[in-house]
Amino acid sequence: MTRRNFLALSAAGVATAPALLSTASRVRAQAKTIRVGYIADYFGTSLTAIANDQDLWAKHGLEPELKVFTNGPIQIQALGAGSLDFGYVGPGALWLPASGKAKIVAMNALGLSDRVIAQAGIGTMADLKGKKIGVPEGTSGDMLLRLALAKAGMQISDVEVIKMDPSTVVSAFASKQVDGAGIWYPLVGVIKKTVPDLVEVAKSADFYPANSFPSAFVARNEVAEQDLEAVKKFIAVLKDANDYRAADVPRSVEITAKFLGVPADPFVTESQNGKYLTTAELIAATKDGSVASWLKGLNEQFVAFGKLQNPLDPKDYYLGDLYAGG
Repeated sequence: MTRRNFLALSAAGVATAPALLSTASRVRAQAKTIRVGYIADYFGTSLTAIANDQDLWAKHGLEPELKVFTNGPIQIQALGAGSLDFGYVGPGALWLPASGKAKIVAMNALGLSDRVIAQAGIGTMADLKGKKIGVPEGTSGDMLLRLALAKAGMQISDVEVIKMDPSTVVSAFASKQVDGAGIWYPLVGVIKKTVPDLVEVAKSADFYPANSFPSAFVARNEVAEQDLEAVKKFIAVLKDANDYRAADVPRSVEITAKFLGVPADPFVTESQNGKYLTTAELIAATKDGSVASWLKGLNEQFVAFGKLQNPLDPKDYYLGDLYAGG
């Protein structure tokens, strides 16, 4: 190659670079901005983190503004206030879509991390009769406690329920202020460090699949009704991220920890207590009524809690046809 040819090619490259940058800028400018909420744990962050790591937002024409929240109900409030477009909620907050506060656009994972734990010497649910049990009200831990009591032929009035936030459950159980607790991993693992001889008297896997603890992604009602294109693109991102996670959960743990800037160890335990269906499996579960069954099971629990009196039918708040047909 002569010096003249080299200079000519170099000049052509310089001339082309602005055009390439301009094209990338146009693509980004054309991307639709959406506001997305997440919760800083493995279940609540993993798909969002994967979407970032694998550049899935841009792939599907979206530009996300990501916002972290401490729980699902606050996200539902943000959706209602118009300050959030999409969010993530755990099973304990799914009574809100069931009451018409939001639309479910995609299922996330089935949580198997909940436990009813007891102090050493207490081996069964029957042994907890009349005992003090700490539980975060309206959570999946609360749901599991009620299911386990019913299975043992007991009622919630047969135990002394003490309503606590999750961190208080940890300290109260560790200091033996309560005899039992309805709580979940990774918090059970935290408690075990102080109380290694605790007994797991019930676990969510005991009730699967008749009673499942699904988490989900939700959309603001107005977005679901007025911006179907944005919903479809968001679902497409979730589907890709979901299959990436299902294929390599350990790698997704690393990505999630890096995204949140925290150690991966707690997420390893959390990730091992979930069931991750592929997108194809979630579509099949949507079509055969399994997802509706999960949601109806939760609704029955919410009615028992007194959260709801007349929950909506899942077909009225889960956009299953859109998820399965997209």
